[in-house]
Amino acid sequence: MTERILEVKNLKKYFPVKGGFWSKTVGYVHAVDDISFYLDKGETLGLVGESGCGKSTAGRLILRLLKPTAGTILFDGRDISRLDREQHKSLRRDLQLIFQDPYASLNPRMTVGSIVGEALKIHNFGNGREIEDRTETLLKRVGLHADHMRRYPHEFSGGQRQRIGIARALALNPKIIVADEPVSALDVSIQAQVINLLQELKGEFQLSYLFIAHDLSVVEYMSDRVAVMYLGKIVEMARGAELYNNPLHPYTEALLSAVPIPDPRLEKNRQILQGDVPSPMNPPSGCYFHPRCMHRQDPCSQLRPEFFDNGNAHYVACPVRAGGRFIED
Repeated sequence: MTERILEVKNLKKYFPVKGGFWSKTVGYVHAVDDISFYLDKGETLGLVGESGCGKSTAGRLILRLLKPTAGTILFDGRDISRLDREQHKSLRRDLQLIFQDPYASLNPRMTVGSIVGEALKIHNFGNGREIEDRTETLLKRVGLHADHMRRYPHEFSGGQRQRIGIARALALNPKIIVADEPVSALDVSIQAQVINLLQELKGEFQLSYLFIAHDLSVVEYMSDRVAVMYLGKIVEMARGAELYNNPLHPYTEALLSAVPIPDPRLEKNRQILQGDVPSPMNPPSGCYFHPRCMHRQDPCSQLRPEFFDNGNAHYVACPVRAGGRFIED
């Protein structure tokens, strides 16, 4: 039986928008708008969606880099939604982040050894020699060399810098790693190397991943389950094969139809969404996706769709296509 390591319930994050002479709050950006999901030990959950849908914000809320507006985050059964400074520090051992931009995430004035070893010093891992040995071991494990410890980030390629970021994330033996678009800034050939490395480390270090990406091919390869976000909400969530072979939400279908086929002789039936993504400051009433949905019906514009289990742990929010019911806001 699998053991649940993370559970998110009704999580929200609204950013205030200031305006006017007195800089009063004139509205809120609904970056993350009432999402719920879970992560089992040793599992990879892929979080996908268009840019601006709230994927990265959700990851930072789980790491407590941002304070939630509402909702609960349970880590190993403990509510981490509201922790004091000292409790936050101890939480850092178990929750780590791999950034999208491997260069911007590394301090250009610090050597690689100092970057990877900094967390070990903060958390009193050991004396200087122990920290140096641990750093050297981590660098070798991610495909770098011991003499790289004395070099600076600008001396490395993009793929090597991302390996440094991975080594830093592994330093404290975390339980969960939030990988925020970890390969999107890399060349395709390097992407494959980094993805395979992450897969190897998952079993070796007994990690659980929240893998945030917009590349559905990468997510399919990496993830055990996939959650699809649209305008701050999760609209569908299922096991990888189930979601890719049997998408139930129109937005998921549109995303999958955009995945390129490597054979130029084959044509794909693309589903082109009409219109633009609505503003997260003023989201539509009812189903957030209804202004762009070809299957919309009258209730879609007024009533909120229930996010329910359609069977086989396949969760979806679309009463028109998948059943379920509408809920009054």
